[in-house]
Amino acid sequence: MTSIAVTGGKGGTGKSLVATSLATLLSKNIDDLVLVDADLEGPNDHVILGIEELENREPITLFLPMIDTTKCTRCGVCVKICDTGALFMAGKAYPIVFPRLCSGCKACYYACPYGAIRGAGHILGYTYVTPVCFGGRCFKLVTGMLIEGEEHTPPGVYRTLQRALELKPELLIVDTGAGTGNAVSMGFRDSDLVIVVTEPTPLGAHDLDSILEVTDAMNKQVWLVVNKYGIGDITILETVLRRHRVEKIFHIPYDKAVVEAYAYSKPLIIHYPSSPASRALMKISDELMGWIKH
Repeated sequence: MTSIAVTGGKGGTGKSLVATSLATLLSKNIDDLVLVDADLEGPNDHVILGIEELENREPITLFLPMIDTTKCTRCGVCVKICDTGALFMAGKAYPIVFPRLCSGCKACYYACPYGAIRGAGHILGYTYVTPVCFGGRCFKLVTGMLIEGEEHTPPGVYRTLQRALELKPELLIVDTGAGTGNAVSMGFRDSDLVIVVTEPTPLGAHDLDSILEVTDAMNKQVWLVVNKYGIGDITILETVLRRHRVEKIFHIPYDKAVVEAYAYSKPLIIHYPSSPASRALMKISDELMGWIKH
């Protein structure tokens, strides 16, 4: 299996546009392709692809501690070991569990010397597997989605990736969330290639520097895509790139067709194949196909 991640540091750079477009283009030559939307706090790949309803829902269930008061001695070990504040003791009362703060790590379960913690299920969110077909060629979209108000994204990303891997794809494309946190790095931890999407703006340069620090530390092979090329000063990115390892650089020009595709929820390369942005994405896809073969 070959794995490619598409990330970007900041939100709004066009990361999901690149990921969905590449999945659609590469599915013409690769039978078993899976695209993962790992932005669990705001998944939108299905919107860009024009999918109205996600399918095959499964819950993301985490371990949730329950206190067995017949065994609990109120020693406080579980409270001391919990690093998210999900367990609390007032004086010598029995521990109280705050489900929304629990990450499901099970540290309290293993630390309790009296076996007074039992496991229960807490639904963090859901994963979906939805077939996507254009022109007789299909791939699968795996979407992870947190329930509103949930705070622990990394466990959800892990379960979403696991569901994608269960499909045993030939090519896995992971569309990560924005930022540089654990949930993002987890999305490309096992990827063979990381495609970083940025834009020629001060905010784009700032967050590009941050995400490239992460890919450098993880020793990842990196390609860079400069989206909205032409709207700003490209030299602002060149200063950042001198400090980091990037193997190839591509440009996607600013294109009003992208805005129309977003507005009408129509995949850009399907409905606007001759647009400048589509032609640039096709060039990236061709380069990727050659990279995959070799």
